[in-house]
Amino acid sequence: MKYVAAALLVELGGNTPSKTNIKEILQAVGSNIDDSKLQELLDKLDGKNIQELIASGVGKLSSVPTGGAGAPTAASGDSGKAVKAEVKEEVKEEEEEESDDDMGFGLFD
Repeated sequence: MKYVAAALLVELGGNTPSKTNIKEILQAVGSNIDDSKLQELLDKLDGKNIQELIASGVGKLSSVPTGGAGAPTAASGDSGKAVKAEVKEEVKEEEEEESDDDMGFGLFD
């Protein structure tokens, strides 16, 4: 990942990523460099536009789960009702907890 990040920094600086300028960035932060991994990255990037690679990869990211706990979307039947009841209970609990935030003191008392 550090090789990709360094290559992106080189690209952001307006230069074409090369072994020399990627090594300069990695050495500047004291990182160890594995020449075989660096060469593998450069081989994969050879002849490709990094901006186009990023644009094509953004569409693929839409299918990656982010780990968020969103509302149920495909729940049905009894299990769907149970999930909705749990969500309502959680919302009530959160509202009750928020009411104690001022600890009995008003802002303008």
